[in-house]
Order: sequence, then C-alpha cells, then structure tokens
Amino acid sequence: MTAAESARSFACEVCGATAEYAPGTDTLRCPHCATEQPITPVGRAVREHAYATLATLPLKQTAAQRAPNAFRCPNCQAVTETDTLSDRCQFCAAALVADPSRTERVVPEAVVPFELDRSATRKALRKWTASRWFAPSDLKKVTEAETTKGSYLPHWTYDANTFSNYTGQRGDHYYVTQTYTDSNGKTQTRQVRHTRWTSVSGSVTLSFDDLLVAGTTHVEEKQLDKLEPWPLDRAKPYQDEYLAGFQTVRYDIEPESGFETAKKRMDAAIRSQAKRQIGGDEQRVHKVATSYADLTFKLMLLPVWFLSYLHHGKTWQVMVNARTAEVIGERPYSVPKIVAASLAAALVIGAAVWLYLRYRH
Repeated sequence: MTAAESARSFACEVCGATAEYAPGTDTLRCPHCATEQPITPVGRAVREHAYATLATLPLKQTAAQRAPNAFRCPNCQAVTETDTLSDRCQFCAAALVADPSRTERVVPEAVVPFELDRSATRKALRKWTASRWFAPSDLKKVTEAETTKGSYLPHWTYDANTFSNYTGQRGDHYYVTQTYTDSNGKTQTRQVRHTRWTSVSGSVTLSFDDLLVAGTTHVEEKQLDKLEPWPLDRAKPYQDEYLAGFQTVRYDIEPESGFETAKKRMDAAIRSQAKRQIGGDEQRVHKVATSYADLTFKLMLLPVWFLSYLHHGKTWQVMVNARTAEVIGERPYSVPKIVAASLAAALVIGAAVWLYLRYRH
C-alpha cells in the first residue's frame, strides 16, 4: 500500500466507541458500554476456487514483494503501518480491518471465528499447566498469562481427486529349519525367517477434501500441526466483522508453494493405500506417478491465542486453539522428578530380572 487508506472500523450504535467481535457469538460488542449488535450474514456459502484460476488473477505483488499495510484510523486519523490485515490503532487502540482486495493476490474465502474469549483461554492455560508430567510442582500456581494476543493465521486448503500408478514389491515371510550346535555342544534346531519378494504394480484412486497447509512462516508448521484438528465445517464466509479486535496475519506462502506441500501429504496417503493393496507381510513402493483432477483451493483464517507466562523469572510461550482449547508450547521440567522416575523404573526392571533369574533355576 503506497499511501495510507482508511481502514474499516465498527462504531457502537449507542456510545459511538469502536465495537469488536465477541468470541463465540455472531455479534459485535462494545468494550465500553457492552452493547451488542448482530453481524449481518453475507448471504453466500464458503466456496472452493479452481486451482487454474490462479493464473488468471490480476497481477499484484507477491508476499515477498509487498509493502506493509498503512491503516488510517477513522477515529483519530493516525496512520499505523503493520504487516497484517487487521490490528489496532497504535494511538487510540481502535480495532481496524483493512480491505484485503486492495493488497492481496488471493483474498480470504472463509474464517473460523474465535470461540474462546480471554477468560476461557486463561482457564485452558491453568488446566494445561496443572496437567504437565515432570513439571515443577509450583507450575500449577501459574494461573494467569503475562501477555495474551488473539490472531487469525492464514491457511490454504486443497481438494483433489487423484489417480496414481505405482510399482513396488510384495514380501511374504517363510521359515526354514536351521540346525546348529549350542554352547554345550548339543545339536539344536530353530526356525529362521526369510522373505520372498515379488514385483507388483497397481493403481490407487483417492479423493482429498480440505487438506490443510499453513500459509504463514511466522509460526513453525510442525507447531501449527499440533493444534489440529480444526472444525473446518464451522467456517463462515469471510466478513470483516469477525476480524475486528484481533490481529490477522497476511499469508507469506503463496498458494502454489502450499500446493507443493499438499502434494507431499497426498503422496504419503497414496503410498499408504498402495501398501494396503499390495498386501503380504512387507511392502515396498518404489515409484508413484500421480495425476490430479478437480483441483481446488481456498484461503482460510484460523483463530489462535498466543500467550506467555512467567515461571521463576523466565518467560514461556504457548499457543491455544481458539476453537478446541488445545494448548501447545513451552514448559519447564523438574530434574528431581525425572531422576526419581528413572530410579523407580530401574528398580522395577531390576526386581523383575531378579525374580526371573531366581525362579528360572
């Protein structure tokens, strides 16, 4: 955005203050007088977009090229520069939402609104800290977050019908009786397992629906994967109102790059299905050639609470799925508890070995 443009905000119908989305509802709520006003539905369903349309989109800067958004606050006229689609005015803290069609090559199609408010998120944190194994006992005393920020994170979804030809091998076990001399000089026999390998080929047909791929590098993908599953069936068509009061991260992974990640995940499922078809005791899949049909995509916004808490002077970071209350993140470990558990395990194993040796003779 080369010049500051007015961002959208939502005035309270009673006191005129800036209203914000109320988690778990379909309303905007004024943080000053608590007046609520309903969010009017847009009157359309969440749609999938043909992947081929990416080539026809108007030319816009990619995520790596684009400049930060410059929000002009409708309330105080101050300009806030931020690499987000929604944020707060840095001067009056008004909730601001940009028009994504002005700057984004792909605009959000759907949003899964926040379900947990700050109170419910703190409750999830307390439950999480109280249930950590091998954590210091006083971690249970951590009941409040030092910082709490709600953010929508961009994700791509992909649908596809796939047809794959594969080649590989089927392994069937068989046993051969082997004669040998033991340490006492006695002749013994034992069954030795071998595997007979047979070349195989076949085909797999699989359909994929809403395969989810992170659209941001601001959070590690493996961390975001831990927050799954997401109730994608609860997604609503994109509306600015659901973003008001929350930060919304812009995607910095293009949909084409996201599809390359999706193909790797599809390939893993295809290979797994091929192994089931091959049968036998072991399977090897050497080569898979896949074609994709009815390929579609969309950009979704998923809600995450980012929290930090303090324990013994150190700050620890956690994330909370704002729909399911799933918590993942950093935590301290108690060395004495780990040592005690290790010693207890060693004693149990030692006792079992002693009993075995005693009653064997």
